Order: sequence, then structure tokens, then C-alpha cells
Amino acid sequence: MTTLAKTDQQQQQRKQQPQVETFITPPTNIREVKEAYILEVEMAGVSKQGLDVTVEGNELIIIGRRSDSPMQGVPLIRESRPVAYRRVFELDPSIDTSKMAAKIEQGILTITLPKTERVQPRKIEVTD
Repeated sequence: MTTLAKTDQQQQQRKQQPQVETFITPPTNIREVKEAYILEVEMAGVSKQGLDVTVEGNELIIIGRRSDSPMQGVPLIRESRPVAYRRVFELDPSIDTSKMAAKIEQGILTITLPKTERVQPRKIEVTD
């Protein structure tokens, strides 16, 4: 009986504790082109609806959630699970955050971070 009471108390305590969401850090490739930086973030199974890309101050925050798809039939083995991805990048002042663009295709989130005009390379013509 004492064991039952302890188990009951432990379950009650677990229910009262707030659930802490755990995140996986997705692999990312970053490259520079003449007018922008390009981020390619691997987020397998994340759809546009499960994606949240925000800029707060000088931080780019990327959160993607893969939902648990319903299984037809009797599950024998289930290795896939719902996953939450999170990645935060500090943005350089040379990035024009008002012109950023993002798209997700086949599990790859591509974010274009345009450079401000003052930092883009430009050719200076030399006259005679």
C-alpha cells in the first residue's frame, strides 16, 4: 500500500512539473554570394505549417516541428517520432533584414539574407 501511495505521489508531481520541449540542432550550410548570404537548414519532415522563422533584435530564430503522422494498421516497429528543430544565428548589421526570404523544399529550408547596399561589392569605373 505504501508503494502505491508513493507511485501515485510521483505521478502527481510529474504532472505538475512543466513539460520542457527539447530541440535538435539541424545541420546548416552557409554560403556567400555577391549580394547575399544563403543558409540551407536540413529539417527532414517539416512542412511550411510546422515552420517558424523570426528575427528578434539581431537574432534569426528558426524553429521547425515535425508532427507525428498517423499509422495505418497495427504498428510493429515505430522508430520515427515527432521532432522539434531549433537554430539561432546572430545577424551581422550588414544584413538587410527587411528583404529576407525563406522557402522550404524537400526538407531543406533555404533562407536568403541580402546584404545592405553599402556592403555589396561594386565596381568603380576609372576615368582618364
